[in-house]
Amino acid sequence: MHEFYRTRAEDIAKQGEVLQQAFDELAPESAPDGAVLSLKPLDLARERLARDFDAQFGGFGGAPKFPHPTNIEFLMRRWRASAAGESPDLHSLYMATLTLTRMAEGGLYDQIGGGFARYSVDQYWMIPHFEKMLYDNGQLLRAYASAAIATGDDLYRRIAVETADWIIRDLQSPPGGVWSTLDADSEGHEGKFYVWRRDEVEGVLPPESREAFVKRFGLDREPNFEGAGHHLHVFQSEEDIARELGLTSDDVMERLSTARRLLLAERNKRIWPGRDEKVLTSWNGLAIGGMAVAARALNRPEFAASATRAVDFIRSSLWRDGRLLAAYKDGRSRFAAYLDDYAFLLDGLLELLQTRWRSDDLQFAVHLADAFLAHFEDGAAGGFFFTADDHERLMHRSKSFPDEAVPSGNGVAAQALMRLGLLLGETRYLDAAARTLRAAWSALQQYPHAHCSLLIALEEHLEPIDVVIVRGGDGEIAEWRDALAREYSPARLVFAIPGDATGLPQALADKRPLPETAAYVCRGTTCSAPVKSLASLIALTRR
Repeated sequence: MHEFYRTRAEDIAKQGEVLQQAFDELAPESAPDGAVLSLKPLDLARERLARDFDAQFGGFGGAPKFPHPTNIEFLMRRWRASAAGESPDLHSLYMATLTLTRMAEGGLYDQIGGGFARYSVDQYWMIPHFEKMLYDNGQLLRAYASAAIATGDDLYRRIAVETADWIIRDLQSPPGGVWSTLDADSEGHEGKFYVWRRDEVEGVLPPESREAFVKRFGLDREPNFEGAGHHLHVFQSEEDIARELGLTSDDVMERLSTARRLLLAERNKRIWPGRDEKVLTSWNGLAIGGMAVAARALNRPEFAASATRAVDFIRSSLWRDGRLLAAYKDGRSRFAAYLDDYAFLLDGLLELLQTRWRSDDLQFAVHLADAFLAHFEDGAAGGFFFTADDHERLMHRSKSFPDEAVPSGNGVAAQALMRLGLLLGETRYLDAAARTLRAAWSALQQYPHAHCSLLIALEEHLEPIDVVIVRGGDGEIAEWRDALAREYSPARLVFAIPGDATGLPQALADKRPLPETAAYVCRGTTCSAPVKSLASLIALTRR
C-alpha cells in the first residue's frame, strides 16, 4: 500500500478530484436568483401521495410498509388549510386517518403495552418487524394526538395516551433521558415477547373479558404468526362484539381494557427483549416534541413533565461549552452532535414552550439556533450540512433534503428557525430558513412527495403562521392556552407567558401584561393591538 501511494500519488489525487466532483454533482441546484418560490410542490406532492395511497389498508405503497409520519402530518395540514373554503380537501384527511386507523388496529401497534414497531412486513399492518424505536414513536405520538383533536376520534386519543405511557414506562430513564430501542428478539426468537397462544390468553383472563378479547383479536381463527401463535391484530369491531354478546359498547371497552391490563402484567413476567439504553439527542428531540403536543392536545400534564425531564437531562448531560453532544450511555457523553440533534431538539423546545413556559428553555433554544447557524449552514449555497464545520474532516460534507425514517434535518431546521424568528422578530433565523428552501427548491420540484418536512416549512414561509402571545396571571393564561389547544390549528403557535416572567427578549418584553389577561397576535412582522376576549382571539386566529 505504501509503495503504491509513493509511486502513484498523482493518479490517486486525480481520482480523488473526480470522486469529489461526483459528490458535488449529486447536490441539487439552488433556485436561481430571481426565481419565485410557490406552493405548487405541495399540490404535486399531494397528487403523488394519492397515487401511492393504499385505499384498503392505508399507508403508501406496498410491503414492507413504514409509518411515514411526515406524510401524515403533511396531509392533515393540507386538509386543515382547505377546511374553511368551498372545497375542503377531504381526501387528504381520509388518507391520513385511514392510515392512522389501520396502523392502530394492526400488529404494527402493540395492542397490550402500547407503542409501535418499526414497520410491517405485509401490506395489512399485521406482522411487524418487532423492534420498537423511539424515533418512530415520538413522531407517531404527535400524529395521533393531532388527529385526536382534529377529528374527535377516541381511538386516536387512546393510542396517543398509550404510546406516551409506553415511552415513559419502558424507555424513559430515571434521570430523564429517553432510551433508544427495544429489540425485536427475546430468547433468540423475533416476536416471542409479543406473541400469544390462545390457551395462554384464556388462562389469564376471567370469563367476562375472555370472550370479548378472543373475538376482538381473532384468537378463534388460525394463528397468524409462524403457524403457532397469535400476534394481536383487530379482527372485529367493538360495536359488532357488543351486538353479538348483548352488551353495550362501554361494557365491551371496559372488558377489553381489563384484559389488556391483565395480559400486560402476565407478559411482564416473560424474558424481555434487549433494550438499547443509549440516550440519543436527536431521537429525544422527537420524543420531546411528541410529548409536548400530546400534553397540550390531550390535557395530560404528566406528558409535559416527561418532556421537561428529558430537556433537563440533555441540558445537564449533553450540552457542553455551547455545543451539543449526540449520545449518552453509562455515564459518558460522546460524539459531536449532528444537524438532526440541533434541529429536532430546537423543534421539541418550541413545542414544549407552547405547553408550559420556562424562560430558560427559550434561552436554550436561542443558543441551539445560534450554534447550528454558525457551524452547519452552507454559507455559499444555503441549507445545512449534516456535520459541523469543526467535525472530523471528511471527503464530502453531506447536505440531505429528503425525509427518511426520521424527518429531514433541513426541513425541521427551516421550520423551527422560521418559528423562532417569528417569535423573536429575529431576521437572521428567517433568512437562514429562506436560504434553505431556495437550496432545496429543485429537489422540491422534482420529488415533492419525498420532502414533506420541507414542504411544511415552505408553506409556513409563503403563508406565515399566527404567533399568539398571551400575557397575564398563571391561571388565566393557562385557561386561554388550553382553550386554543383544543383546536387543531397547525398555522397557529400559542405561547402563554406569565406576567412575572423575567429575562425575556425585547420582542416579547414589549408584549407587556395588562391588568386583565390579553393576547397579542402577530402575523409575519405585524402584531395586533391587545385582544382582551378569548372568543375574539379564537375567531381572529381560526385558520
